[in-house]
Amino acid sequence: MKSPNTAAWLIAAILCPLAAQAATVQVTVLGRDGKPLADAVVIVEPASGAKPASPTPVSAVINQQKMQFVPGTSVLPVGSKVTFTNLDTWEHHVRGMPAGLASLNPGTQPGFELRLDGKAEGKDPASAEVTLAKAGAMQLGCHLHGSMRGFIFVADSPWTLLTDANGVATLQGVPEGAAKVSVVHADQLLEGPPVTVNITPVTALSLPTQVQPRRRRP
Repeated sequence: MKSPNTAAWLIAAILCPLAAQAATVQVTVLGRDGKPLADAVVIVEPASGAKPASPTPVSAVINQQKMQFVPGTSVLPVGSKVTFTNLDTWEHHVRGMPAGLASLNPGTQPGFELRLDGKAEGKDPASAEVTLAKAGAMQLGCHLHGSMRGFIFVADSPWTLLTDANGVATLQGVPEGAAKVSVVHADQLLEGPPVTVNITPVTALSLPTQVQPRRRRP
């Protein structure tokens, strides 16, 4: 019969190699001008092993305020519910359509369209909820105001993250070994090919892109 100490040692021996396989990956994304690119979606896809469980769906809010979608870019797990709210005093629409090359695919599922009345004094703002049932990139727009653009990336992998103001995304718990790293951005004209990398316990990457971010309304 094994002693409690022996049993504990065996458990540690099993778990430690697994823990060692969980790497930290820091990705710095650069725009066409070589400057850090904020609000870029970074996706790390391990080349082997079982597909990870999809992240837990969440509830999120995207406002229409001062002729903008706020936040302008969101990463949300598949199955999440998004409430669109119009905080302006004039009417808006919300048009959600597949972004990038997916929009050219005849078999692509249609998006959604909403109409939101302007906010009246003393009343709650108009809002509507949408469930993000399919993974992928979605472009947001407004039929009435062509300059209004937003972006949602619906993620089915836990290793999907937005870059910060310094163009950096730090992903935790990524399996070591061969992987592909992709970058998606709202102002991307064409999707770039994924980059093949070897993930080690601490991996730092710098990925240039041809993205020239458009100037946002102040």
